[in-house]
Amino acid sequence: MIRISEDQKLITLETLHSTYQMKIDQYGFLLHLYYGSKISGDASILIVPRDHGFSGNPYDAGNDRTYSLDHLPQEYSVYGGADYRSTALEMKNEDGSYGCDLRFHSLKMSEGKYALEGLPASYAANPAKDWISPHASSLCFSKEDNAESLCITLRDKVSGVEVDLLYGVFYEEDVITRAVRIRNNGSDPVRLEHVSSLNLDYSYGAYDLTIFHGRHVMERLPQKHALGHGIFSIGSSRGTTSHQYNPFVMLSTKNATEDAGECYGIHLMYSGNFHMTAEMDQFKQTRLTMGAGDSTFSWKLSAGETFTAPEVILSYSEAGFSTLTNRIHNFINKSVIRGGWKTKMRPVLLNNWEATYFDFNGDKLSSLADSARDLGMDLLVLDDGWFGKREGDTSGLGDWKVNTDKLGCSMGELAKAVNDRGLLFGLWFEPEAISEDSDLYRAHPDYALKIHGRDPVRSRFQLVLDFSRKEVVDCIWEQMKEILDNAHISYVKWDMNRSLSDLYSKALPADRQGEVSHRYVLGLYELLERLNRTYPDLLIEGCSGGGGRFDAGMLYYTPQIWCSDNTDAINRLEIQYGTSFGYPISAVGSHVSAVPNHQTGRITPFHTRGVVASAGSFGYELDPTLLSDEEKAQIREQIKSFKQDYALSHEGDYFRLASPMGQGLDCLPNALGYDDDLSAWQFVSKEQDRALVSFVMTDAKGNPLTRFLRLKGLDQEAIYHIEELDADYPASLLMNAGIPLPFLGAYEGDTWHLQRI
Repeated sequence: MIRISEDQKLITLETLHSTYQMKIDQYGFLLHLYYGSKISGDASILIVPRDHGFSGNPYDAGNDRTYSLDHLPQEYSVYGGADYRSTALEMKNEDGSYGCDLRFHSLKMSEGKYALEGLPASYAANPAKDWISPHASSLCFSKEDNAESLCITLRDKVSGVEVDLLYGVFYEEDVITRAVRIRNNGSDPVRLEHVSSLNLDYSYGAYDLTIFHGRHVMERLPQKHALGHGIFSIGSSRGTTSHQYNPFVMLSTKNATEDAGECYGIHLMYSGNFHMTAEMDQFKQTRLTMGAGDSTFSWKLSAGETFTAPEVILSYSEAGFSTLTNRIHNFINKSVIRGGWKTKMRPVLLNNWEATYFDFNGDKLSSLADSARDLGMDLLVLDDGWFGKREGDTSGLGDWKVNTDKLGCSMGELAKAVNDRGLLFGLWFEPEAISEDSDLYRAHPDYALKIHGRDPVRSRFQLVLDFSRKEVVDCIWEQMKEILDNAHISYVKWDMNRSLSDLYSKALPADRQGEVSHRYVLGLYELLERLNRTYPDLLIEGCSGGGGRFDAGMLYYTPQIWCSDNTDAINRLEIQYGTSFGYPISAVGSHVSAVPNHQTGRITPFHTRGVVASAGSFGYELDPTLLSDEEKAQIREQIKSFKQDYALSHEGDYFRLASPMGQGLDCLPNALGYDDDLSAWQFVSKEQDRALVSFVMTDAKGNPLTRFLRLKGLDQEAIYHIEELDADYPASLLMNAGIPLPFLGAYEGDTWHLQRI
């Protein structure tokens, strides 16, 4: 719901449980007043004028030394104007000066959700119509509308630059989105040196910031920081959102737990370089900014041109992290993920990579297909090594032509053979990469990102294609299209196995080289959009060495993402735990793999591997022809259970019961008070009639403690039957007192099924 006061000075955005309020002040500055639990009235009482030393005053304020942008909470801060905090926009003018003075110019409202040209954005059942300009009377859109949009335009009268602040309001989902569009209506070019999509100011309060850090094969591990004076920042300069830092963070009050306290989830819907800065200033005010780009970003905005910054998704919870998680999960499933597979049951797949690596032929693939069919799987995926001169990591990328000699047939014939066995067929691509030993590189060495006169940086023996150039994107598109048009392919795994470096494009002049990384992401999105539009029934799974590009932007194009190259079940508990805060289970690619595990060497029971992998979109990374009859029987049972429980795990509410990261780490604590030897989670249907409880022991100690679980999300007045225990329990007992777990050794786990009776 969007409300604008009669004098058009007070602007209020409301969701079911939150209020977001801003105000146009007497000088035309847009001040941020409040974001949090529902309030009524005007929060301008939070603006307290005061003369602070060394805080400059706008010329308009005359002799009023109490008015300064250095301490006022702002909706969109700019460098210059005596705001010395971290700012959202830094602009360099044609005369070399840095500065911008943004004042309110206009606003307009629309029933429906805005869209962003060339960028992913959340959507609603009612896409935005023409903007509706406000009139003198009070304006209000009702909550019955699926979504509403607001555009507030700020203008710098000297340069002619206008900044559109875009807001999308999803009332029932408790989500507000933000994006920024910058338009040069002046006569001279300007240069954007730093652009944030979000500026969020808090006038008071003590906050913790939770980030999700990691490395390749250990991604998205939560780490909580108490914000104090100074600047805390994370980001990526790798060309992708990276394994190291995720573009999802949480801001929370000091008392926040899984079940209590205020917290905010902040998603940047973008897949390239990004920055996030949180600062407590001299007056103990907190500012958080977030957007695309890094220190090398510089965008020349000529007269008449527009730059659009990506969307940020904001969600608020007044009742702790569990509530925040489920609001985010529901929103991403409903309003970010698209396509034919959005609501369809995802197929259980067998990927041949850990079964064969590069060592396969048509006969071996046929054998895997036979095994997959007999075990009840739905999809066979052919991974790396099927194209060009590709017998290892050093060659072939960029030459997306089927190696019929290796397969012994065409791709169409192989797909048909798999389909004839009752299976779908999937194929691996790495479209953004190029090998120096490839026909494409020999013909077009300039297609690779590299700096003229310098040797390029190799990673995994490969370079990266310059997707900022349309002709490069077109070249890869035509190769992919030729294959997809001539074989019945239901699934594509889209991989990207290195970070970007040598950011120089031969197609751009010297004064536009700072645009390469963002233009690269726009090219990536354009190619993914072509795939989605041309093949609407194609399931695309994103991947970047596993979780190196796991973000809401990619989920707009790929409804699931390979969570991590690490398939060790015990490590995956931590990875999937961290991932669960910001991403729905439907988005998490998670598979059972062989033991000893190929990443860690650990041997984990087959049943436990199934318990962990079933908390995601499910599959297998192993050679089923090498399994025992007992293990094959377990696969059949795992697949049966996964499909029976699919609606519950992929559409139900998710609760973290025990953290695999334990206490003592600088992360979210284990509410049960245990060390890091128990991980447990729970799914509950929206109707509260069914639930799944899964738990895994990650260690074993002598004379072990009895472990208890307090369940969550059940119908407090109901009684539930636990199938595996063949016993009935009141929900109040299970949630408030808890239930003892059976004794389990190290790496053992299980799942309970609950049914309301």
